[in-house]
Amino acid sequence: MSEVHILNVGQGDCSIIRSDSGRITMVDICMGNREPTLEEIVADAFFQRPKGRGNFRMCKHPTNPLKYLRDKLRTSSVFRFILTHPDMDHMDGLARLLSEFEVVNFWDSGVRKSKPDFAGSPYLEEDWNAYESLISGARTDITVIQPEAGSTGKYWNSDDEGGKGDNIEICGPNSQLVQEANLSETATKINDASYMIAFQTPAGNIIFPGDARDRAWESAVATFQGILENCRFLLAPHHGRQSEADFSFLSHLNPSMSVLGCAPSENLAYAAWNSRKLPFVTKNQTGNICLYASPDGLAVYVENDSFAEKITGSIGNTDEYGYFFLGTLVT
Repeated sequence: MSEVHILNVGQGDCSIIRSDSGRITMVDICMGNREPTLEEIVADAFFQRPKGRGNFRMCKHPTNPLKYLRDKLRTSSVFRFILTHPDMDHMDGLARLLSEFEVVNFWDSGVRKSKPDFAGSPYLEEDWNAYESLISGARTDITVIQPEAGSTGKYWNSDDEGGKGDNIEICGPNSQLVQEANLSETATKINDASYMIAFQTPAGNIIFPGDARDRAWESAVATFQGILENCRFLLAPHHGRQSEADFSFLSHLNPSMSVLGCAPSENLAYAAWNSRKLPFVTKNQTGNICLYASPDGLAVYVENDSFAEKITGSIGNTDEYGYFFLGTLVT
């Protein structure tokens, strides 16, 4: 059974897919440089989990994805790392990932932007340098590819037996969106050229759109209508921020559930979901999320027992990672 792990990584993104093949796909990384606090070290030693009560406050307990790979998924290898677009909140910890883990393939959207100014930045210049070593070809031990919307390739959506590989479809960007981003280098254009990934499962499709904005959604919905409509789960684009974006794409996607990120509450686009009566949770409520796909539906487990208990009335049902059952999403 495939698994999807959507990690609570502060105001950034990181998701991990373990496909039926066993191959690991990581989409973005954030908080990869975060060191545990003394409180967390003590809690780990006594097998205590973070507690989120009141407004749940799980954003105050972010996860380091590298520790998660080692301790939860017990792996030292990532088959493909997909950088949706080159913003630092999507590559925070990239250098450590490349040095501490085997990374077989790196997906480069082709978007280019100037090196950020790291003076006073919460991010590390070494992560940008690691990114540049990949796109420049200096790293010869990692295969760098640039698939675009609609591309077919081994082993993301094809395999030796005529199957669909790891069931990953690319809904964006197309070459025009990448070209527009590289000509303007504005934040909006770069966001519109984010990789938009659909993980197809027996329970319905799970969508990872990076920071996709209006042009990206217009193109994707027009071209990949059947893949995106009535999806089972959506990682909210741009962490769920309002960002003066057009959210009309939500009416087409009609997700059974979405998760909004750890942006300040006043910046989250609650109204876009509420006005369409679309269910959503926030990472501040759930912490990490684990999804299990089967023909019976998409089972959702969350890190925060307090939130699970509030929703289900019980915390008796847990998965192998110690997460708590929230519900099953069905057609």
